[in-house]
Amino acid sequence: MTADTSARYREFKMPDVGEGLTEAEILKWYVQPGDTVVDGQVVCEVETAKAAVELPIPYDGVVHALRFDEGTTVDVGASIITVDVAPGTPSEAPAAAAPAPPTEPEAEAAEPKGRQPVLVGYGVSEASTKRRPRRGAAAVPEQGAATAAIQAEMNGVPAPAALSRPLAKPPVRKLAKDLGVDLATITPTGPDGIITREDVHAATAPAPSPQAAPVAPVAESAPAPVAATPAVAGRETRIPVKGVRKATAAAMVGSAFTAPHVTEFVTVDVTRTMRLVEELKSDKDMAGVRVNPLLLVAKALLVAIKRHPDVNAAWDEAAQEIVLKHYVNLGIAAATPRGLLVPNIKDAHDKTLPQLAESLGELVSTAREGKTTPAAMQGGTVTITNVGVFGVDTGTPILNPGESAILAVGAIKLQPWVHKGKVKPRQVTTLALSFDHRLVDGELGSKVLADIAAILEQPKRLITWG
Repeated sequence: MTADTSARYREFKMPDVGEGLTEAEILKWYVQPGDTVVDGQVVCEVETAKAAVELPIPYDGVVHALRFDEGTTVDVGASIITVDVAPGTPSEAPAAAAPAPPTEPEAEAAEPKGRQPVLVGYGVSEASTKRRPRRGAAAVPEQGAATAAIQAEMNGVPAPAALSRPLAKPPVRKLAKDLGVDLATITPTGPDGIITREDVHAATAPAPSPQAAPVAPVAESAPAPVAATPAVAGRETRIPVKGVRKATAAAMVGSAFTAPHVTEFVTVDVTRTMRLVEELKSDKDMAGVRVNPLLLVAKALLVAIKRHPDVNAAWDEAAQEIVLKHYVNLGIAAATPRGLLVPNIKDAHDKTLPQLAESLGELVSTAREGKTTPAAMQGGTVTITNVGVFGVDTGTPILNPGESAILAVGAIKLQPWVHKGKVKPRQVTTLALSFDHRLVDGELGSKVLADIAAILEQPKRLITWG
């Protein structure tokens, strides 16, 4: 891009979302080349290791080119879309038809001036990032025939004969990488010997596994097909772990092997709580909000924390200190299509019951829509996971990293129960409280769990204890 055109064509780069995150996957484009955009208009949705986020464009103009396809993972700082901010102005413009993503020097050449793209709650990194080398790829010299071949490949032209590196555009290489496919095994059908998406899907072979022998001999000339979705034929399916699911897996492993977990259980008669739920549904003060057992479980946990504030703490490894929290950010574990999310209700301890019900409803609906923001998942102190919605009686929950306790609520069922000296059918559930034994000893954990159970058995204690 020349000096004259650099002011006309603006490169919108993948924003720095902070927290050590260095990449994001483009989930969906909302615009196409030729579309008019205005400052603040959402142009795409991306998924980081934290959540799905919509990106607004920071200037007016006409979309000139989309640099990456949907499903591509892009490094922070890489240009993802070019916008003509002065359409109709005569100038030496770059080629309009540029479907292939740019080379790394092109992606980093134009730095937007003035306002910069920023995700809500985050700043913009001053340093540009470079794409990590692909695992398993042979080292490629920076100069000579190798560089010429890569540059030719990125521009969609034949590579010099000096290099035998398979030709494929970056999105195709990304697809092959996600599927565990060796591009060298593919017979290309694209123009000038370029491997296409169809080639990867139709005639690829899974990467060899050192731990599993092949089921039957397979000729090298006829590799077994593999797909991103479960295949009809074949005995295994490989699913790339990325985004929220990858971050959750790493966090849970870190939590399980860092914080010494203790889990305690109690089974409780919640018949009176279930009656109160039904009464609250018809209360005019609760009109317009969702009332369910989880609401009263959350309130019971908040009252128990008020009675035993030392349970609401965090461990500072660097300082070797226990940090007592004088606020409760109540996390609610939510299963979503993208994996487990744990957004939290800020300052839940200060909310009235109607306010708590409203916050719970907003939190759950936002999570189900996949719109939970990274900020909504930061700063949690304790969490509730409602495994009962799946018909499960109880479990041993793993602490959300950085938190002191997590309460699992099992299914509420009619069971025979001794009530006032007689066996009667009562609504019964089992609660499980896991806590960090560095912060919470057995006595404190037991008192908290016992208080929660006592409130749910006699919900009038919400008044007398609250």
